[in-house]
Amino acid sequence: MKAIVYSATGSSSVLSPVEREVGTPGPGEVRVRVVASGVNPTDWKARANPTGIAFPEVVPNQDGAGVVDALGEGVTGVAVGDRVWVYLAAHQRPTGTAQEFTVLPIERVAPLPDGIGFDVAASLGVPAMTAHRALTVHEHGPSRLAPDALSGRVVLVQGGAGAVGHAAIQLAVWAGATVITTVSSDEKETLARAAGAHHVLRYPDNSLADRIREIAPDGVHHVVEVAPGQNAALDVEVAANHASIAYYANNNGEEFTVPIVVSFAKNLRWQGLLLYTVGPEALGVAAEDITLALHDGVLPVGEAAGLPLTWFELDETAAAHDAVENGVTGKVLIRVSEETA
Repeated sequence: MKAIVYSATGSSSVLSPVEREVGTPGPGEVRVRVVASGVNPTDWKARANPTGIAFPEVVPNQDGAGVVDALGEGVTGVAVGDRVWVYLAAHQRPTGTAQEFTVLPIERVAPLPDGIGFDVAASLGVPAMTAHRALTVHEHGPSRLAPDALSGRVVLVQGGAGAVGHAAIQLAVWAGATVITTVSSDEKETLARAAGAHHVLRYPDNSLADRIREIAPDGVHHVVEVAPGQNAALDVEVAANHASIAYYANNNGEEFTVPIVVSFAKNLRWQGLLLYTVGPEALGVAAEDITLALHDGVLPVGEAAGLPLTWFELDETAAAHDAVENGVTGKVLIRVSEETA
């Protein structure tokens, strides 16, 4: 089979196309014929990590979608030929989705409802599961997402044109929240509105807090934060009592400070989140809720849905990594095989 590998970390030039034997699933594992592979910032960062890699050879990319090709011993609930989306394929394993077939634990495989394209499926994983977690850490909020789960609540998505922001908007709207998002340009405002945000505000803006409080006079209940170093003080100012501020990235700064008295007076919860360490229970419920949302047609992709797609072929994986590293707007996908092959 065709695969993309690296045996040392560094720039995208360390990625090489090779021929490898198709893996055999062990107990509790499945083999998936990969149709599409999703590229996230975590993928190029792992490839560039100066501390090195844990395996002699690594196939990159955590997310993807395809068709179950073989089952290992003891696997139930899935059959050969089932369409699936997969996540964390390369977490603590050397075999990601930048290859024609990948073997992974059944726990990292989720069913793909009929009528949902592999483009949608390969765009889930890291972004959608991060968004789900960010929306379910409120002290008095729901731990699961479903229609009306966030009814009566206000969600602020900082950076609504990114992949996580896009998924957070879609999931929060589906769950019944009023969604405010912030963006930096006309193009990104158009995308955030296409994703379904009820209110789209532009930054930089010295009166941004006032504009948010005009929309949410009682404060924001859930903040999905991509840049705490830049936005922490604003988040505290607009937060409601007992609000959660879930941050998943370090855009625009490695450190942040917050006003102490206002923060404890509002009983605020600052919740860091990383899928790799969040634990299997949180991952499992996220996969279940996202699959339910797919059944409701909630997570479309493409420019008309607010998330432009940029496609590459498998042998262009290095260029795909570079596109993500350079901040391309939308989602980068790799076409690995034909849907009907």
